[in-house]
Amino acid sequence: MNLKNKITGRSSDYRMLHTDPNFHTVMLEKFLSLLPQSPHEYIVVSIGTDRSTGDALGPLAGSLLSEKKPRHMSVYGTLDNPVHAVNLTEYIHQIEATYRHPFIIAIDACLGKQHSVGKVIAGTGAIKPGAALNKALPAIGDVHLTGVVNVSGFMEYSVLQNTRLQIVMAMAKSIANLLDAVDQRLTYRKRMPAAVITKHIQSNLM
Repeated sequence: MNLKNKITGRSSDYRMLHTDPNFHTVMLEKFLSLLPQSPHEYIVVSIGTDRSTGDALGPLAGSLLSEKKPRHMSVYGTLDNPVHAVNLTEYIHQIEATYRHPFIIAIDACLGKQHSVGKVIAGTGAIKPGAALNKALPAIGDVHLTGVVNVSGFMEYSVLQNTRLQIVMAMAKSIANLLDAVDQRLTYRKRMPAAVITKHIQSNLM
């Protein structure tokens, strides 16, 4: 579906190898700092398709996160029900009609430089799926998590098709575990959206 997105060069982006021993701790705090302090309904939209190994990052991460049964996040985009070029606009309309205070976390695969392969990128703002193919797809996301699954620059569609499943699966697990940890840091009140629990609040609860 999409080969890459236009997020490179943003000063707010934070990049880290998913294999880094400190990935979970460091990326969790960085990603939490991107979330609003006011209550919202958190929506995870994992974009991609299982018809391409490299582009399966989103659906894999969505499926793995759904299996963890997050309490404060609604997940769109799994292996069973992927969000891709054909239905992305439909899902955006569905989300807008369903939630009053949605805050969308967009997940997607992208291609990048050789030294960036394996990195997860967290940042504010929307991503635009399909930008490399000049597809007229809407931008999506208040914040994003993207994974550099392979090298860009030449025959990118073929590169995605031939990306190793091992790296895509490992990155999907890291992203799902990260968002599961984020979900556990959200507070909840009946009939109210979720909000981030700060460290100060947590210390008072212990």
